[in-house]
Amino acid sequence: MTETRDLEAIAAQRARLREAHLTPAGDRPESSARGLHHTALISSDVEATIRFYQGVLGFPLTELIENRDYPGSSHFFFDIGNGNLLAFFDFPGLDVGPYAEVLGGLHHVAISVEPTRWEELGRRLAEAGVEYVVHSEVSMYFTDPDGARIELIADPLGEMYGEQVL
Repeated sequence: MTETRDLEAIAAQRARLREAHLTPAGDRPESSARGLHHTALISSDVEATIRFYQGVLGFPLTELIENRDYPGSSHFFFDIGNGNLLAFFDFPGLDVGPYAEVLGGLHHVAISVEPTRWEELGRRLAEAGVEYVVHSEVSMYFTDPDGARIELIADPLGEMYGEQVL
């Protein structure tokens, strides 16, 4: 009974937030941003990360440069389509510890792929021995070599499970 009341309270709070802050699509102002330039994650092994993202997932490596903020560290980028990049840093000599979901940290990165590619990538992950879980018939979740959670979603950009979110 208490759990039901808690869920009802959460649903009511979500409804209140939507009412107070969600502007209908036709009335919504244009964003001040041009798009996501890149999201940067941490890599414990540059070559293993390249083999996974380029070799298994088919995201081309576009550049590998020195990290200007940490001498000896690399900053490298993968093309994830639509002018967007997935980037990584390594921090040699710095014990960054294992991946953890923490407040302010990464929960997952969702990357849209064409449905035929989505199926192919599932096969490639299985061939590489990467376990994954499928949700809602269009979302595939797995972890990268460092434990970061990645989602490949067969829905188009701006759509999630058949609902427009943009």
